[in-house]
Amino acid sequence: MRFLIADDHELFLQGLNFILQKEFPQAQIITANSYTSIFEILKTDKKFDLILTDLAMPGAKWLEALQKIHQICPEVPIIIISAVFEREILQKTFDIGVSGYLSKSFPNNIIISAINLVLAGGMYIPPEVLQMSIKSSPEPVRDLLNDLNSPEKKTVENNVLTPRQMDVLRCLSEGLSNKQIAYKLGLSEGTVKIHLTLLMRALDVTNRLAAVREASKKGLIDV
Repeated sequence: MRFLIADDHELFLQGLNFILQKEFPQAQIITANSYTSIFEILKTDKKFDLILTDLAMPGAKWLEALQKIHQICPEVPIIIISAVFEREILQKTFDIGVSGYLSKSFPNNIIISAINLVLAGGMYIPPEVLQMSIKSSPEPVRDLLNDLNSPEKKTVENNVLTPRQMDVLRCLSEGLSNKQIAYKLGLSEGTVKIHLTLLMRALDVTNRLAAVREASKKGLIDV
């Protein structure tokens, strides 16, 4: 597993590096202290499992920088971890295709849980953005976001998932990426991530492989 982490405050960068090394001892962690540094790294090395970056850093405007990073590494999930926590800015980052947004004030366990969720193919949406997204989304997506926002954990009862969750589950069993699932099912990649997040919550698992195994054990799919 390989992480690229970036922050222009050395103390926070070192602290984040320490937390990740403790939680993911086998991971290789590459650090950067500016957008310029990120782009230099990505010129020759694009094989990362996750990019975790601050928002406001030297080297570029954050909006253009995130768009460029996403264009260079379209398959690599991006998580923002920032002291800036304005709903409009958060919404713009999700529109670009960011998979998660974390406040630097979040406790370590929330940060690690969000990283694990994104690594599993889901997305972490802060409650502030979630509430705003629910109000402005089309009805089918609004229902998904309401489920995602629910404090109640909806587990699989009587081995029944929603039809769309079953569609996503079958695609997972075929080894398809989120982008491939989105294309196959005619959904946006963001909607696929929400379905996947809810699916993993329902199956009480934390990654894609475990979701397929648990679904097979419950007789939901035949692997």
